[in-house]
Amino acid sequence: MFGACRTSNEHLRPVFRIVCAGLFFFALTSPSFAQTAIKITAARVWPAAEYTRITLESKQPISFNHFLVNNPERLVVDLENTEITDTLSRLSARIGADDPYIKSVRVGRFKPGVVRLVFDLKAEAKPSVFTTKPYGEYGYRLVLDIYPAHPVDPLLALMETDSAKDAAAGMNVPQQPAKAEKAPEEKLAKRAEPEKAVNPHKGKAALDMMRLVTIAIDAGHGGEDPGAKGRGGTFEKDVTLSIAKRVKAKLDEESNMRGMLTRDGDYFIPLGDRVVKARKVQADLFVSIHADAFVNSDARGSSVFALSDKGATSAAARWLAKRENEADLIGGINIDVKDKYLKQTLLDLSQTATINDSMKLGRAVLSELGGINVLHKGMVEQAGFAVLKAPDIPSILVETAFITNPEEEARLSDDDYQDKMASAIVSGIKRYFANNPPLAKSKLAKN
Repeated sequence: MFGACRTSNEHLRPVFRIVCAGLFFFALTSPSFAQTAIKITAARVWPAAEYTRITLESKQPISFNHFLVNNPERLVVDLENTEITDTLSRLSARIGADDPYIKSVRVGRFKPGVVRLVFDLKAEAKPSVFTTKPYGEYGYRLVLDIYPAHPVDPLLALMETDSAKDAAAGMNVPQQPAKAEKAPEEKLAKRAEPEKAVNPHKGKAALDMMRLVTIAIDAGHGGEDPGAKGRGGTFEKDVTLSIAKRVKAKLDEESNMRGMLTRDGDYFIPLGDRVVKARKVQADLFVSIHADAFVNSDARGSSVFALSDKGATSAAARWLAKRENEADLIGGINIDVKDKYLKQTLLDLSQTATINDSMKLGRAVLSELGGINVLHKGMVEQAGFAVLKAPDIPSILVETAFITNPEEEARLSDDDYQDKMASAIVSGIKRYFANNPPLAKSKLAKN
């Protein structure tokens, strides 16, 4: 590199040495010498009601700084030693007008070696910005999760949905004089009180009521985590969401049941957060829906799994649990966030009674699945699935069929089959409650 600094002229050698030393020092301190400029090779935007996720991917580790600016609300992210590629230049075109949290994004050179991204926000936000190492098909990623500063409480949101549904069905109570709005805590307390319906024929409270049960329906994978992929191009995350929505719709048709989706769109939810969401709405059951995969395309059939605190019941169950538990690594989570409540939820394995109820629920659902598809195994298997670790909610994981089997992939993509699968899951839930009525009281519904 420095061969040009040599000279045969003895009088010029001292001058050349000074010049060469300067060039060498400049080269060592130049960003391009110390590290090749980073190129962002992919950018993805995942808008959702809960939060908007933006991921920037590179073949090299991404170094960054970020900060918030108020009035107006902005998130500023500085990418160090980064080129402005076409991918970055087109990032603004990926922000839709209907994005819940981001108005627009501006990309420009802030100073030599630093590219600045300015996200104009629609409201006060609480962003989580972090990096992930290469995993699976992904390289290094910078993840920007834009959360609202004041998120909606999932239980209150579910109650408001119930009220809207009752009003649409003509079940709203007579109008009362306007009163001051009550705090959420008062609303929850009032909701928890026993409800009575007046029987006009008897002139007293009718007690022919039963409790409304809540079932958390978890559509596996989503967003950055596509799950398994069939040969025909079908993604597991799309199949699971479609079936989960059908299960919720069928549960909502029951007078004493309601469903809550852990995700209602194509976005990523960490495994632990799925458990926390179920607990926040005081779910009676948790049903996680998946589509199985295996290296052998001949593998077929439906399966049901429950949590085990004593090891997996088979090598296949252990392998599947490991694959499903990798969802957080594929989707990308901020490992620096320390949530005591979440940690307790995930690590509490002293839940023998809950596991026993999970096995009962699993057997009820498995028996119904056998009516529409062959069973991969005729028993409920167990393994250490992270998404099933709610210590107080009976939880199962349903592998609807093998998406890696061409025949079953075609069935999983069929509307009629998805509807039959949803009906079978709901029938299994109803069979479970017929033999195991819920004990705690949260809300009542007409029988």
